[in-house]
Amino acid sequence: MKAIVNERYGSPDILELREVVSPVPKPNEVLVKVEATSVNRADWYMLRGEPFPVRLAGGLFKPKHQVLGADIAGVVEQVGSKVTQLKPGDEVFGDLSGAGFGGFAEYVAADEKLFAKKPSTLTFEETAALPMAAVTALQGLRDIGKIKAGQDVLINGASGGVGGFAIQIAKAFGAKVTAVCSTKKMENAFAQGADEVIDYTVQDFTKAERQYDLIFDVVGNHSVNAISRVLKRKGTYVSAAFSMAALFLGFWKSITEGKKMTNFLAKTNQADLQFICTLAEVGKLKPVVESTFTLGDVTEAMHTIGKGSSSGKLVIVLEKPFQAKEREKTTPQQRI
Repeated sequence: MKAIVNERYGSPDILELREVVSPVPKPNEVLVKVEATSVNRADWYMLRGEPFPVRLAGGLFKPKHQVLGADIAGVVEQVGSKVTQLKPGDEVFGDLSGAGFGGFAEYVAADEKLFAKKPSTLTFEETAALPMAAVTALQGLRDIGKIKAGQDVLINGASGGVGGFAIQIAKAFGAKVTAVCSTKKMENAFAQGADEVIDYTVQDFTKAERQYDLIFDVVGNHSVNAISRVLKRKGTYVSAAFSMAALFLGFWKSITEGKKMTNFLAKTNQADLQFICTLAEVGKLKPVVESTFTLGDVTEAMHTIGKGSSSGKLVIVLEKPFQAKEREKTTPQQRI
């Protein structure tokens, strides 16, 4: 099978499209033919080996996992002898980040518990955009933020993958959503359901008078003190972009100001994938796919994710014979 391989840490230019041995499923695993996979910041960090803590899990001197790609959508081709939930022909999606990655390939084999049935209302390309980013938004808002209907919720970094899903999930829970993003991404934020949008190039939300019940932070570009100023008493600040200040000062803020401030790292599980699937099938969650690439275009896609300028998800399509020059661009209205 074909796969994108990186044998050392470095820039996207070291990635190579190679012929490698196809995986064989273990008794508790399923073999999935990958129809589409998406690119995440996690892939960028694993490729670069930065920040340094990435190497503690991914290999100190060279990558332990030489085929990146966490999010996949595809079709089950073979099942192990102990598999009970899935069968050949099932359309599934999942996040492989906790099982060695491997999505930038034609086939993957992983534990059946890492997969859920694909939403019937979405294409493989759209579904591949979901797992890591949507579950991160879900767990940050629901499990850590304890989001409730009627709350004032601010999402800092409300564009791209996690931020865009956070808008839609917060709306699904009945919250009033304020999105913070750049000028060119404001239209996207409104299209995904934001009630208000703040252009950070014009206004610093931490200097305004308005306060919020819950702040979900994807970028971590403000100090804890600045965030605390616009967080209501008994409010919650959740950072998906690790904040050392939140780690050390969060406990003190909770004691002195009654405000919860915390970091969190999402961990995908089957139940949450199924929850995300349900939201998609009832029309409350719709991925924004900014661009599609071929497997041979992964280097370009990784360069794009590294720049941090995407307004939606970048998806690798394995079946469609797209060339880079034929890549489709759509307007926010067409995407939603």
